[in-house]
This record gives sequence, C-alpha cells and structure tokens, in this order.
Amino acid sequence: MKKLLVILLLALVLALPAQAEYAVEPLEIAAPQPIGINNLAEAKAEAWSAYADAQLNDPTLLQETQDCAMTFGEATMRYAVLVIGDKPELGYPMYIAMHGGGSDDTPDFNDEQWDEMKTYYSDALDCGVYVAVRGVRDTWDTHFNPESYPLYDRLIRYMILTQDVDPNRVYVEGFSAGGDGVYAIGNRMPDRFAAANMSSGHPNGISMVNMYNLPIQLQAGEYDDEYDRHKITAEYGLKLDELQAEYGGYEHRTLIHYDCGHNYDDFQPTPIPVMADIAAWLNDGDRTTVDVDSFPPDYMDAFTRDPLPTSLIWDLSTRADTRETETFYYMSAPYTTNQGMIQVASAGDNGFAIEADDVNGEFSILLNEYMVDFSQPVTFVVNGEETTLTLTPDMAVLAATTEDRGDPWYQFEAMVTFRAQ
Repeated sequence: MKKLLVILLLALVLALPAQAEYAVEPLEIAAPQPIGINNLAEAKAEAWSAYADAQLNDPTLLQETQDCAMTFGEATMRYAVLVIGDKPELGYPMYIAMHGGGSDDTPDFNDEQWDEMKTYYSDALDCGVYVAVRGVRDTWDTHFNPESYPLYDRLIRYMILTQDVDPNRVYVEGFSAGGDGVYAIGNRMPDRFAAANMSSGHPNGISMVNMYNLPIQLQAGEYDDEYDRHKITAEYGLKLDELQAEYGGYEHRTLIHYDCGHNYDDFQPTPIPVMADIAAWLNDGDRTTVDVDSFPPDYMDAFTRDPLPTSLIWDLSTRADTRETETFYYMSAPYTTNQGMIQVASAGDNGFAIEADDVNGEFSILLNEYMVDFSQPVTFVVNGEETTLTLTPDMAVLAATTEDRGDPWYQFEAMVTFRAQ
C-alpha cells in the first residue's frame, strides 16, 4: 500500500541539509480514532481479525491459493507447497526455495530446475512449510524481476493466513540463479525473513548494507569460476566481515567447498570439507579445510526474526519500488526517497536516535507499544537535534498498517514523519 498513511498521523518535519536546525509541525488526523493505552492488545486483535476475515474471503486469494499461482501485472509466479511434520506451537517455519536456471529460450529447462527444487532441500527437512517457487520469467534475473518482490510479499501473506506460518520464522534459500535471487531479495526486503542461504549464486554488485539484521550463509565451490562466483562469494563474505566490524550486526557464515565446482552436497545435513579461512584461501591459496554441515535449514533454523530490532541500517538506494509497501522494519519512506542511509537506534527509556546521511526525501518511523510507552512523551534525536512529542495511538493507523504488510508483528498505532525542508 504505497500511500502508507503520510497524512494520517503526527508529522515531525526536519531540516536535514545542514544537520543543525529542524522544524516540528504536528499534523491533525482528519478523522482520529484514539485507542486507550490499556486497550492496545484488544485493538490489535480486532484489527487483525478484520484483516484476516476479509483476506480469507477474498476471491483473488481463494483462486490463487487453489491454483498455486499468483499474478502481478504481466508476470505470474507459480509455486508448490509441501507441509512437513507437526505444527509447532507458534506456527510452522517457512522455507522459500528458489531453483537454478535463469535465461533460456524455452521454459523447459527452468521447469526442470523447478521440479528438482521441489524436493532438493525438502527431503532432509523435518518440519516446515516448504514452498518451491518458479521464477516469473525465463531471464537471467528469473527470481528478481520487478514483479517478483510484490509476489514474495503476497506469498508470505498467504502462507501466514492459510498454512499457519510463523511470521518470525520465514527463511529464503536458493541455488545458482536461485542464489542470485537470495542476494537480491534478501537485501531489498530483509524485514520479511529470519535468515537466508545463498548457494552458488552471484550478487551482481548489490549492496549488503541492508543485511544488518538478516543472518545469511554464503556458499560456493572452490572451482566455480564462471562469472568468478567462487571468488566473489568469498569477497562478499569478507565485505560482511568489514560491515560487522564497523557496525556490529551482519551475522553471516561463508563456506567455500573444497574440491567442488558449481555443485556440492548442501542438500543434506552431512559435514563436508570447506575452507578453514576464506581470506587465506582467496589471497594465498591456502586449502586447509574443516568439516561443516552446510544444509541451509540447519544454519537458518538457529535464527528467529526480530521484527522490531533496537538498531537498524537502511540503504535507501537498495529498494524494490514495485513492492506494495514502502516499509522497512518499522521505518517507511516513499519510493522517491531513494538515496542516502538511515541508521536508527533505541535511545534512553522512550526515544530513538536517528542519523540520516544524504537522504533525498522524507521518511517515517512507525510505532507501537512494544517500542514506546505512549503514556509518556517520546523523544527523537535526529542528526543531533532533539524533539519530544506526545503521541496518541490511533485505530485508523493500526488498521492501515495491519493491511499494509499482513503481518501481525508489523501492526503500529502511530507514525512520525521526518521531512527535509
């Protein structure tokens, strides 16, 4: 929902260019529906129930889940669903698996790769909703065409509603062209996932800055030299090392498989030899090995998404402007805000510190009772300037944010907007 409530709630207007002065202009809500702070849980449940009831009776959802095919614009994404094991108390983990292949004159090869992916990682899986997706076009970027991103959002919405998926345990994994897709999708919509695995893919130059809160396992064979996949996988692992050293976060593991080309046994939970030190392998040719279980779910299952992290980093140049939401965790910005970097951290008992570097437009922070105490003033320190506001939770904001992502962990009752002057 690209019109995410910019006019619905209090707006904080900042003069960012000089990072010195900013104005504060609270805006009135056109039709306020205040929520008492003791009734927030009840209001959330009411908003979610209304959303879920409407969706589960929506003809598009009913048809697309029956057909296992979703359409956005001119592109259709087909998918196969396999439910494995007994449902955990909080819902099933979900594994989105992306096949290899890519550019081809006919769909036959990609269809074969999709058929293989339907069981590639699922055979060794003990529990979960395993969804093998078919790339939307027979192109090199088969898994990250512009239409792919809103379709992944929709797929996750559908699985939450129809398969009892735990929204905080959604994982994405892919091999070869599917590995390309993991890089693209993980960096442009990391707030949807708990962890990711990239096998034998290529990043195509994408920035990894948005992976601050998304753990990722990178894998390649030491002889996978087409497009320099082997070296670039190691280099991206080292880039993540550097980001982690500078900012914290950026949980990751990089595996270069010993004596392997494009293929290796990452489809089963068996320890196999990988390079002990990727920097020493890349720079000095050191092939000393250690045995590691590289099965993607075994790595990813160790992580649960924190939908409201105390710190986040947003590279606004790495976005998918076809998505039907403008959000990033609890931040939001119109797609015209497409350059610069925002860093956010919880500050004090009821506030946030925000650094906006070269941001070329407005952005917002979405708030709920897990983030702030609405009975107290909320403080924002933006580029060193402090402003304190009193915020009133509002039902219209709650209903709109519930519908915006269809995720019970992304329901918010207030929004504050920062607008450059």
